[in-house]
Amino acid sequence: MFATRCRILIADDHSVVRRGVRTLLESQPGIEVCGEASTAAETIDRVKKEKPDLVVLDLTMPEMNGLEVAAAVRQESPSTEVLILTMHFSEELARDVLRSGALGYVLKSDTDEELLAAVDHARRRQPFFTSKLAVAMAQSYMHNADTAGGKDVLPSFPLTPREIEVVQYLAEGKGNKEVAAALRVSTRTVESHRSHIMHKMNFGSFSELVRFAVRNNLVDP
Repeated sequence: MFATRCRILIADDHSVVRRGVRTLLESQPGIEVCGEASTAAETIDRVKKEKPDLVVLDLTMPEMNGLEVAAAVRQESPSTEVLILTMHFSEELARDVLRSGALGYVLKSDTDEELLAAVDHARRRQPFFTSKLAVAMAQSYMHNADTAGGKDVLPSFPLTPREIEVVQYLAEGKGNKEVAAALRVSTRTVESHRSHIMHKMNFGSFSELVRFAVRNNLVDP
């Protein structure tokens, strides 16, 4: 979790967008906008110097696309989370966002409240995706289920059904205590499941667990 004050860098090649996002973020307690960037190179340079907690990043940046910038930011400063803010929407793009190392994906057409919710999730190092994606994922799942004759189309994993449940709850942003309450088990049991999952799947971080869950439709981003 970030310190009490969250330092955010805004990266977008449109000054109007940067000003709007800055005004919105600075109206919130505990948030400090530590800088702005209008190009990919400037973004990476500011990350090197500032080491912000979060970068709110446009997907279409001069010189490099936002996904490449996100990957470069995460490599340069692993403690810096990335939230993609874009006008482009697709299921596959959401998956690419996760693969790039970004923690969230919000549309410029979304409400201010949704962007603030995404930032709040990022501050707690929890994934957040535009609500429009949940609808698209649900429609895609129903289509796949119909194509499979109504059969379950989830891929097979070296995880038990209970471990898959734990993965789903964790990827939704629930803490160990919340998962324990939902499954009616002890917190220690959830911690044990989580440890086994990380070992079985060779996950190096919690973000990898979340990406795995989203890639395999175990949870709606």
